[in-house]
Amino acid sequence: MAKKPRKAGSYTSPVFTKRMYFFLIPALAFFLIFWIYPVLQLFYYSVTDFNGINYDFDFVGMKNFVKVLSNGTLSNSLKNTLIYAVVTVLVSNLIGLAIAMILNTKIRLKGLFRTCAYFPALFSAIVVGFIWSYVYMPGSGMIAGLINLFGGDGSAFNPLGNYTTALFAIAAVEIWKGFGTTMIIYLAGLQTVDESLLEAARIDGCTEWQMIRKVKLPLISSTITINVILSVIAGLKAFDYSFIMTNGGPGKSTKTLMFQVYETAFTDMKMGRASAFSVMAFAFIILVTVFMLFFLNRREVEL
Repeated sequence: MAKKPRKAGSYTSPVFTKRMYFFLIPALAFFLIFWIYPVLQLFYYSVTDFNGINYDFDFVGMKNFVKVLSNGTLSNSLKNTLIYAVVTVLVSNLIGLAIAMILNTKIRLKGLFRTCAYFPALFSAIVVGFIWSYVYMPGSGMIAGLINLFGGDGSAFNPLGNYTTALFAIAAVEIWKGFGTTMIIYLAGLQTVDESLLEAARIDGCTEWQMIRKVKLPLISSTITINVILSVIAGLKAFDYSFIMTNGGPGKSTKTLMFQVYETAFTDMKMGRASAFSVMAFAFIILVTVFMLFFLNRREVEL
């Protein structure tokens, strides 16, 4: 009995399949050299008194971790980081979702509005930081100029120089830059919602708010999870704006976890202690991310 001829494209040579794995070698080598090896070095230096310059260092065990926990820098930077992360995650996601809802409707020039909303995300953090430093500048900045225009005292406006407002001022910059990215992701999720489901909800007498709360949000719950997780990770890794705009000040009001790691390593020249700080920050970010992912995934199942 004659064998049936194979369909075109249905057979792959075992030799070719094995050779395909060779294409992984460059990416795998890059990953091992520039990620795995530095991480292993980080854990190694965290138990030494390495100063970043002299390689004649000693093993000190858990001394660096004890110092980090006892000198108060961890608690202050952790508090600032959590406040910064909560504010940026909540506000950027709410603004991004609201704008995505509006731009998902049939309005004129929505392509232009989408471009304008996403435009800040195209700039690098250092450019955005310098721009907003001038916007916030007391006396001669843009906001101070508007205050002067309406008869106020623009020289008294100094959010970056105020201990209580500096952290929220740089969080506002992060929100301004990041809400466009969350908007694009929400918009992609909203466009996957079946129009027939929305029409059925309208026939059942749902108001627009009920349709958003009972139909649209549950259907884009996976999109919400993605946006929240990405925002949480970005918030917990905050460094750019506190370094560019305030240099951790005034006082210690904008010193985040990553800024404290930088200062310990390159200002105090205590690379071993900075490595211990990094290990603890790394573990904290992983724990928070896993917890958020577990919680949001359970919410998806319930919805």
